[in-house]
Amino acid sequence: MLTDPRLKRLRWRTRRGTRELDQLFGWWLDERFADADEPARLAFDELLDVQDPDLWDWVMGHARAPRDDWQAIIDEIRARHHL
Repeated sequence: MLTDPRLKRLRWRTRRGTRELDQLFGWWLDERFADADEPARLAFDELLDVQDPDLWDWVMGHARAPRDDWQAIIDEIRARHHL
């Protein structure tokens, strides 16, 4: 799966400041990225530019992402991990 340079870059970018975020965003890359449409893939790539404290707040449900496509990814992560 990680022979594609894009996937290698995304794998590196899912390595966050905390193990929890690493696992949550790594899960989406491993389990959802391949079946996602290109707009969702692009949204995931752009989502990884966000600072960890904001990602954490969104994943924990303390706030909503400012973009609907980002929130859809966050919702999938939250649903899968029962957050």
